[in-house]
Amino acid sequence: MPKETGRKMIAQNKKARHDFHIEDTFEAGLVLTGTEVKSLRAGRASLVDGFGEVEGGEAWLLQVHIPEYSQGTWTNHETRRRRKMLLNRHEIDKIEQRVQAKGLTIVPLSLYFKDGRAKVEIALARGKKQFDKRHAIAEREAKAEAQREIGRRLKGME
Repeated sequence: MPKETGRKMIAQNKKARHDFHIEDTFEAGLVLTGTEVKSLRAGRASLVDGFGEVEGGEAWLLQVHIPEYSQGTWTNHETRRRRKMLLNRHEIDKIEQRVQAKGLTIVPLSLYFKDGRAKVEIALARGKKQFDKRHAIAEREAKAEAQREIGRRLKGME
């Protein structure tokens, strides 16, 4: 059986980029049970309420919803259990220091398989204020309008 290669996306937290200023990103492995892996292979997961924490020198992923595996038996997993993230000691120390010193939050951005192993992309992020969100939306709309206007002018020249 050939080894799976590449990156297969399972879930993304699109709202995170809207609600937070992303300062730094990391890729972490996950410690999962068998039914969790099967549920992820079926493409089922939600990162919306998820967050991370560093406790006792270990990194944890909390409130990420991986639904029960439909063919699972009594061995099925809890849907929102604490899951250990696998990072280097240096990365864990760096994350812990920045979370405590600067008041940042650990937010999961995406969940995917990389070369057959489940990975989560996490970010150190700072929450946006309401006016920041409105400003970002206005900026995006202004940029889109400018692109449309450029397109119209180029079309008129032809």
